[in-house]
Amino acid sequence: MNKIIMTENLKVGYNKQVVIDNVDIQGLRGQLICLLGPNGVGKTTILRTITGLLTPVEGAVYIEDMDINHINKNELAKKMSVVLTEQVALNMMTVYEIASVGRYAHTNFRGTLTQEDVEVVENALNAVKAFHLKDKYFSQLSDGEKQKVMIARALVQEPEVMVLDEPTSHLDIRHKVEVINILRDLCKKKKITVIMSLHDIDLATKGCQTILLMQKGKIVAQGTPEEIICAGTIQALYELEGATYSELLGSVEFHHISGEPEIFVLGGGGTGSEVYRAALREGLGICCGILHKNDVDYHIGEALGCTIFSEECFCPISDKTYFEALEQMKCVKYVIDTGFPVGNTNLRNLDLLIAAIDMGKPVFSRSKNPDMRFGALADSIIGVSSIKEIFERIRSLAK
Repeated sequence: MNKIIMTENLKVGYNKQVVIDNVDIQGLRGQLICLLGPNGVGKTTILRTITGLLTPVEGAVYIEDMDINHINKNELAKKMSVVLTEQVALNMMTVYEIASVGRYAHTNFRGTLTQEDVEVVENALNAVKAFHLKDKYFSQLSDGEKQKVMIARALVQEPEVMVLDEPTSHLDIRHKVEVINILRDLCKKKKITVIMSLHDIDLATKGCQTILLMQKGKIVAQGTPEEIICAGTIQALYELEGATYSELLGSVEFHHISGEPEIFVLGGGGTGSEVYRAALREGLGICCGILHKNDVDYHIGEALGCTIFSEECFCPISDKTYFEALEQMKCVKYVIDTGFPVGNTNLRNLDLLIAAIDMGKPVFSRSKNPDMRFGALADSIIGVSSIKEIFERIRSLAK
């Protein structure tokens, strides 16, 4: 394997006091590496140390087998570029001027740009989709545009390693995705090794090849997202309360705060998820079912902390599960039919809907074919066209 950057027995910190011990980074050429963890765990300290801005408490950082502390600063700038969160006073400089600054490690002592240097600057601006901004002043740019320009300046150095501290901070989702895609392209097309810190779990797990999980001054796990992001990892890492991070779905779901369930939701095939979330935003406790354990609604309901009636994958609904769900249905105020698709394995959910009508429960249905679904009882259900309408009607009934 072609290692471009590595650490050896590295301990980092300030004033000879160790903040993080046993920092082991083995960066391959063209790899996208992420330090992921809560605020204050030492991500920036590690990045400052591997760039030479901080002296290691112990150990060393190597680029191509050379200790960075033994590399001339000008030569190091040709091998490694840095994009930190603090931005120096650049407001009165144009985008082109800022990008050009990154070229000075390659120029003569006067800093004169050759035609080749000009082409490198222009290519870098094109690579980050910022060439059209070249004549604008830095102060005129959005946060996302500013970040792209800083990456262009780093790219102009033609580095083998690029280090970025929180490159997506304060950016909207469009610019977050754009920045990560730019970095992925640099890794793939230019074989630059990118090392960065992130707060955004979703971007890190879906966009990076290697993740170092950090917690309380320690690297607690390292590897591919598939290797290290398992059940409960993110929950414990960020000490989440009142919400669950679903590794399967890559999302955070807030727990309901109500007491006993007031609504029984019959869903499946992804038709129930938004209903669950909407009910919990309304402060209404819900139970879900009957769902198969490979159904996305099951996993979202589980992350939300809902009461779920479930069946094993691909198995027909059993008498036991059916009657348990039926007993719970007797205790709720409202029943919601999400318009779930019906097959052989979940057919008995239709029986539950009929039972709810027989009990006199208000049954809200999003079915597009109520006559086919409910037969002669179709006039007994409350047809709704949207999730919003369901809860407007529930609020009206509750008055």
